[in-house]
Amino acid sequence: MNPTEEFFIRELTRKLDEQINSVRRELDNLKRAGLLKTRAKNRKKYYYVNVNFALYEELKSIIIKAISSNESLIKDLEQMGEIKVLALAGQFVEKPTNSVDMLIVGNVDRERLTNYINNDLRTKRPIRFTVMTEEDYRYRLNCNDKFISELINDKDNQVAINKINT
Repeated sequence: MNPTEEFFIRELTRKLDEQINSVRRELDNLKRAGLLKTRAKNRKKYYYVNVNFALYEELKSIIIKAISSNESLIKDLEQMGEIKVLALAGQFVEKPTNSVDMLIVGNVDRERLTNYINNDLRTKRPIRFTVMTEEDYRYRLNCNDKFISELINDKDNQVAINKINT
């Protein structure tokens, strides 16, 4: 995600928490394939991404999708508070929606959530999300609120967390 950055082997072993020989072997494989280049600086060998590599854009796209996978998203969101319901729709399930991409029911740190969505998630367009209390959610369920029922009952949407018995 940072093609202009350069890394030396020991730095990568610390970041990846891997053995130096494993890292060296994979770096050599990626260099042989043409994805990485090297340069010497201060008696250290630095590796960096070859942005002219034939498959660079495709690989970058795959990495973005992997980083933005729903599983890692769910784990990250669970760290932001007590989530009772998490429903993913729209761009998270790759289906157009007129409402929201994400519904969160519970108590979350809204500032942290907003920063995470704006800075850490790589998506095609801005994410539309709604956060509501459990009481508001239950009330809307009991009233057969169109927004909630369509979001929860659409078989294409993913209800990743549901800790509320209805």
